Amino acid sequence: MSLKIYNTASRQKEEFEPLLPNQVKMYVCGPTVYNLVHIGNARPVVVFDTLFRVLRYLFDDVVYARNITDIDDKIMKAAADNGEEISVLAARYAAAYEQDMAQLNALPPSIVPYATEHLVQMVDMIQGLVDKGHAYISEQHVLFDVKSMKDYGKLSNRSLDDMLDGARVEVAAYKRYGGDFILWKPSNDNEPGWESPWGRGRPGWHLECSAMIEKHLGNTIDIHGGGRDLIFPHHENELAQSECAHGGEQYVKYWMHNGYLNIDGEKMSKSLGNFRTVRELLDSYRGEVIRFALLSAQYRSELDFSASLLEQSKASLDSLYGAIALVNEEIFPEKSLLESNPGYLALMDDLNTPMAISELHQLAKHINKADDHNSSSVRKAKGMMLALANLMGILQEDAQIWFQGAGEDDNNWIEQMIEARQQAKMDKQYARADEIRDELKGKGILLEDSPSGTRWKKG
Repeated sequence: MSLKIYNTASRQKEEFEPLLPNQVKMYVCGPTVYNLVHIGNARPVVVFDTLFRVLRYLFDDVVYARNITDIDDKIMKAAADNGEEISVLAARYAAAYEQDMAQLNALPPSIVPYATEHLVQMVDMIQGLVDKGHAYISEQHVLFDVKSMKDYGKLSNRSLDDMLDGARVEVAAYKRYGGDFILWKPSNDNEPGWESPWGRGRPGWHLECSAMIEKHLGNTIDIHGGGRDLIFPHHENELAQSECAHGGEQYVKYWMHNGYLNIDGEKMSKSLGNFRTVRELLDSYRGEVIRFALLSAQYRSELDFSASLLEQSKASLDSLYGAIALVNEEIFPEKSLLESNPGYLALMDDLNTPMAISELHQLAKHINKADDHNSSSVRKAKGMMLALANLMGILQEDAQIWFQGAGEDDNNWIEQMIEARQQAKMDKQYARADEIRDELKGKGILLEDSPSGTRWKKG
């Protein structure tokens, strides 16, 4: 079965066929680095990291770029409030972003372009748009003339008038039309800026992604991803300036957008007090638990993110790791066997991760019910679980480490306590043995007695 993905541009599922055989070029909009990223920023990272894993399984050459926006008015304000250089603040939060995303088992992208490293490409693209009559200069600003593109609005399926209603566009006197958007704007002496044919200034947000894609991936790419909130105006404007800069050449073959994330049933916002950063959540939950929660709904659906969902995700992972721990060895399935698995087929159907997770539980159930945990079928089930889970970036830990999750000194103390308990039982000091169990339980350590010995895990 081939991969099918929902294309925002056509508003339907399509069979994925790369522009070039066995080569895929994908770009996903990254963060604007002025603060620690919130959990809403993490959803596209996890979604498109999963897609990246699937694409690498299917194709030999996959180039995945995810940018860093390191120049923006929000960054400028945050740096001014902190009394520090913009570059210092941006570098600090870019590093924090990479650290937090790594905790979610996100693979490093092939390319991580920074906006400030592409000013030459941005200026060249703007000049080309001016020369072609798609941009104009007004009061030291350079603006894209949306009426110069006959099919502007085709991605979001909006008319020009509709776009102005409630859109995040600035209606200013220097614009010919309210929907025209900024390609270049002037900087005063206290603001960062670069020299250009139109004076000292800085680029517009939409232009940055177009220039970085052109530089690293070419005029046309296979997949462009991001959150649904980026469809308009950001991706609409990207498409417009890139296609007009390249004589109408197609910019993106498949547009993909993940759904919104709500917190406890409400839209996340600072005003509601439900703003959650990934760093804050990592203080209470393992990164893999957060990733599992983000994959629990199909990526195009809205996701209600809550403490309850995180606890359910932890319980699910405990169950899956518990099944894996029962089997000493695994047999990784042949590619043909994996590709007939219902979980794999679910991933091929527009990344249906909930169905794939359901299949993991079915495989775990088979292991748990087996009389012989070293049988060929059980070892194959474990191998299937790990192969399928790897496409989703979960079950990446050793099962023993997952359950124990303690440092070496803690582990030694726990093992010594277990030995003391065993000795107490041998000496028929059952009250002492119960005291040791209760002491360990009070520290979150649960014991499981079996004919082969005592195992422990963190509760």
